[in-house]
Order: sequence, then C-alpha cells, then structure tokens
Amino acid sequence: MTKTNADKRLAELDVDELEEAEAAVELARLSNEIARHDELYHRDDAPLIDDAAYDALRQRNEAIEAKYPALIREDSPRHRVGAAVNEAFSSAPHSVPMLSLGNAFEQSDVEEFLSRIRRFLSLSEEAPLEIAGEPKIDGLSISLTYENGKLVRGATRGDGQVGEDVTRNILTISEIPTTLEGNDIPALIDVRGEIYMSHADFLSLNERQEAAGAKLFANPRNAAAGSLRQLDPKITAGRPLKFFAYAVGDSAAMIEASGGRIATHSDVIAELQSWGFPTNPLSRVLSDAASLMAFYDEVGAARATLGYDIDGIVYKVNDLALQARLGFVSRAPRWAIAHKFPAEKAMTIVEAIDIQVGRTGVLTPVAKLAPVTVGGVVVSNATLHNEDEIERKDVRVGDWVIVQRAGDVIPQVVEVMLNKRAADLPRFEFPTRCPVCGTKAERAIDPKTGRTDAARRCLGGFGCPAQAKEQLKHFVSRSAYDIEGLGDKQIDAFYEDELVREPADIFTLAQRDEASPLTSLKNRDGWGEKSVSKLFAAIDERRSIGLDRFIFALGIRHVGSATARDLARFYGNVESFYQAMSAAYDEESDAFQALSNIDGIGQVVARSLSHYFHEQLNRAKVENLLQHVEVEPVEFETISSDVSGKTVVFTGKLEEMSRGEAKALAERLGAKVAGSVSGNTDILVAGPGAGSKLKKAEEHGVQVMTEAEWLALVS
Repeated sequence: MTKTNADKRLAELDVDELEEAEAAVELARLSNEIARHDELYHRDDAPLIDDAAYDALRQRNEAIEAKYPALIREDSPRHRVGAAVNEAFSSAPHSVPMLSLGNAFEQSDVEEFLSRIRRFLSLSEEAPLEIAGEPKIDGLSISLTYENGKLVRGATRGDGQVGEDVTRNILTISEIPTTLEGNDIPALIDVRGEIYMSHADFLSLNERQEAAGAKLFANPRNAAAGSLRQLDPKITAGRPLKFFAYAVGDSAAMIEASGGRIATHSDVIAELQSWGFPTNPLSRVLSDAASLMAFYDEVGAARATLGYDIDGIVYKVNDLALQARLGFVSRAPRWAIAHKFPAEKAMTIVEAIDIQVGRTGVLTPVAKLAPVTVGGVVVSNATLHNEDEIERKDVRVGDWVIVQRAGDVIPQVVEVMLNKRAADLPRFEFPTRCPVCGTKAERAIDPKTGRTDAARRCLGGFGCPAQAKEQLKHFVSRSAYDIEGLGDKQIDAFYEDELVREPADIFTLAQRDEASPLTSLKNRDGWGEKSVSKLFAAIDERRSIGLDRFIFALGIRHVGSATARDLARFYGNVESFYQAMSAAYDEESDAFQALSNIDGIGQVVARSLSHYFHEQLNRAKVENLLQHVEVEPVEFETISSDVSGKTVVFTGKLEEMSRGEAKALAERLGAKVAGSVSGNTDILVAGPGAGSKLKKAEEHGVQVMTEAEWLALVS
C-alpha cells in the first residue's frame, strides 16, 4: 500500500513530543509502511529502501510502543514477520514460526534490552547473564527440515508462519548438507540459517549478467534472494550461494537428543557445526553491556574486510532455559535483539512542498526534492510531517537540505542548509483549507491540557474524497480485509466512477457488474475477463473474516490491530462487540467502564470507539457491511485451565515473576487481563502494596488472592 498523508505527517516529530492521539496515527503509518516493504523485500526481492532505513522504521515503532503500550497494534511490526508467499511456489508451513528480531541502534538500546531481560526474569544486576553475539548476515532466511538426518525440505521465511517450498533449489547449494553426520541427531529437526552471496561472487555474477544482456542485481542480498527463488533449479545451481547456520527451530529436540548435554545457544551452534553446517566464526559469548559494545565496534571495524554483507550484530540470551522463560512477543523473541549499523545522508534542494490528505483528514506536507542518491537508492520525496515542523526547521521551497532515509520510506529532512539559502526565499504558508475538497482545516485543542494538536485536519469527513479513498484503501489493506487486486489505483478509479464509495460496495460489485454488461469491468482499460474473475474470487474469499480483522478494517482512530485483537478477545463475537460499542457513548455507563478497563484500551481509545459508533453514518456503514460479510469469533491459542474466560487484574508488587511474565502466563491459560477493577472482574491478584484496586475489588465482591494462591491455582 502507498503511504497516506495521515500516516506520514508525524514521522519526523520526536517520540517524546508525541501525544497519545498523535502516537496512534504514527503507529498506523509505520504499520502500513513496514508491511509494504516486507512484501517488497521478502516476497518480491525488490526493496525500495536499504536495511538502515527499514530498521529505523522499526526503531521508531518500538520507541512509540514503549511510550504508549496501550496503543500497540495487532498489525504492529513486532507482531508481523516477512510477507505472504509467492503463488509461484508451493506453501511450506513452519512447524515452529520463523520470527524476526527487535532492533537496537544506540548503546542505550542495548542496555535497555539487557535491563528488560533482568526485569522480566527478576534477575539482579549482579546475577550472571551470558549473551551470545554473532554478525547479522544480510541475506535470505531459510528453514531446513531434516528427518532421520536427511534433508527433506527447504523453505523461505514467508510470513513467518508459512514459507515457500524451495527444496529443489536448496539441494543445489553445496554448503548445505543433504545428510547430517555426527552424534545425537534428532529424528526431526529444523535448522535455521541465512543464504547469502559474497562480494566477489556478486561482482562476478553481475559481470556475467551484463555480458548476457540480462538485468543487473542491485546488491548481494537481492542477488542471493533472486537466485534462490528461481522456478528453474538449474539457474540456482549456476549461482554462487553460500550459507551460515545460526539456530534451530526447536532447541528442545536437540536438548532431548543430547540427553541434556546441550544447554546454551553456543552449544547449539557447536553441535550444528559438528553435523556439517558452516557457522559464523566471529560468534562469541559475552557477559555485559560493555563487552557487547566492544564486540559491536570490533566487528563493525572489520565489516569492510569480511567479504560479505552484514547489517549489524545479533545478541541472544545464551541459556536455553532462560530463552524458554522469556518467550516471545508476537513477532520477535524477548531474548534476542539486532544491533544495527547506522544509515546514510545526502544533500539536495527542495523544489516544491505538496500537501496531502490522509484517511483521518490530516494534512501532511511533503517536500518534492531534486532527485538524489541516498544509500544506493534515488529518492525525490521527503516527509515534513506538519506545519510546526516546517516552522521549526524553517523549510522553504528552494532550500538546500540534508535528508536521510533512516526512519522513513520517504526520507526525512534532517537539516536546512541556511548558509546556502537565497536571500529572497519566502516562508511557506500552510493552508487552512483542505486542498482536495476546500473544507476548513483546523487544529484541535485538547480541552484538558489546552495543547493544540500538531495535526491540522480537514473537517470534511467522508465528504472529502481524499479521506473516503484512504479509508477504503485501509479497509482492503493487508492487515485488514487483504483483498488481492484492490490496490490504490483500483480504489481511486472505482471511487471516481462511483463503483465503490463504502466497504459494502465492494461485496456487491460482482452483482452490479453482472447487471450492467455494457459498463462491465472487463471492458475497462487494464481489465479483462481473467483479471475481473480473479478480483471477484478474491472478494468472495473475504466474505468471512475474523472479528479482530473486521474491527481493524473499520479504520477507527486509535484502533490498531493490537487493540482490535484485545477487543475481539474480550467481546468474543461481533454481536456483543457492536452492542457494547453502541451502549458505550455514555461515559457513566457500565459499557463504557468495561471498555475502558480492558487492559491496553484506556479512556482515549474507548472514547474514540464509542464516538465512532455513535455517529449514524458510521453505524450505517457497519450495518450495510454486515449484510454482506460474516464475522467469525476469533479463537486464540490458549491452554484450557481453571481460569479460562475469567477476567484477571494484577496489582501491587509481584515477587515470583514480573508483571509482564504474569500477564503472559494468564493469557496463555485463556484468561482476560484487565487494567483496572470493575464489576466484570473475576479475580484480583494482589501483591504487597496493593492500593485502590484492592479496595474496589472488595466493594464489587471480586475474588482476591495472593500471588502464591494464584500460582497454585494455575500450576
């Protein structure tokens, strides 16, 4: 999906300056941008940005989520891995998901990573904590399945759950053993690693490509990915691919096969090497933040001499038992992080400043640049985010500016070169009316704080074509209804021709098309019978959807995928959800109190939801949509237990485990974790220092138990 103006406008504002409402908009922007580039990188092998720019997107996302954990979306990059598989390959489900990693960019990020681990495990600063460090290879992740020591399948990462079956191509790579040799080999084991291409081999390959008049590869990573994902294994066999093994899918299988001899990640790597896998010789076991940083500097200094591309260092908790306790946070393990190398900058001139309008009405300024190469990619746009940022940096048309691609797909303007400014350049005047519909555009004022919103919004609502189109684009986006064949261009065209003006129209499109043969889609430019048939089939496939994706697809302000998932978990089905939202407009009502008490929701999100469903236009759109789609209750993977379905609140200091570990355990057991006590609360787990929540629980007759009693109940 292309980046919307509302998604772009806040990207240059410091995280510390973001209000909660601004943070929600920014997280939505980041989610859409990263999803798009996941597909370009993982599925299409055609990235538009370099690793530094991509990683900075994730860094900003994580920083905002750390500040506003209640806004974490289900489609957050931390919950998502890779991209859907290419239909040209057979799908290959992973028995253990291939997750990605969180990112660190500064020493403080690394120190915080170590602190988080200690907090989660309740480890003191003096307790030893071994960390395995290894170079992060810039290649293509692969999973190799061995049965009784024989290679039976090779699969790409895909979306983390399902990859592409590239077994025939894998068999052509000489560095990957087809038969394992050694001791204690499990009957079934998935070996994870990275396929890459050396610098020398990359240059030789491009020389051969040029001599043959074929397309040149942009970099070794693209060359490796493109070579592996060939439909003809003979082409792959002629490409110089290499491999490093870095993990296994399920270390428990190795632990069991070794009789407990294997206890650490470094043990796993040594075992893989003994079976015939190449592993990175620079890997090392480290002990503290200082040694991690020293290793980072050491490898970074040698980066140019390695002969292959790396884009950072990966740190992993070495102890496998601690890894198991730490577990995962959707997309990534808690026990690992990638410490990335920095990005690049360039200087160019601002040729114009355009104002774009997003789905929530936000007016976003974008600088049109004289094309310049940054990090090997030619860029011509830079986000300016909002009028305050333009004023603060005093960006003017005609200015020379420093831009960087770190932190945004559309680069950021980092600095204005005032010493190169012409004396007669006028200041940029930000419009006070929507450039699309002409409606007045205002900056809201928070009645509680008196602070003026950073965003100026068009007040035209769905009457503004720009907002209506962006809402529809959000509805069909990957994390929402994910309708193949309905991209930005199609939505724009269908909207302009009044074929699709609201989500329900999508599901009546085929019926209306059949009833109007003279204006049938197949007669339009760029369409034919086959493409129209595929579109209608894709729409039909989405007539049934999970409640969480349905809620997210509505595009309600502040409601990301994580919030939608929390709501789906709490309300269970669309009837209960719709009824509760309709009743929640009165903030004194039980419905509003229950909504705002859901862990991760809060007053701001609750208000946004209740106001959305109070608007008659929105209710009509939802009701129209429900006439054409079926919304399925979402089944979450949990363990059946005595607390399944119960609402639990934790308060006070927990001594046996951290609050995060307790919450994760409760949710795995099927409980709903709320942030505050209400009449719907079933259990309050109260540690030392419990205050008002304990008193409120007693007032509501909620069962109160100590941490020890809770652990005994769920053991």
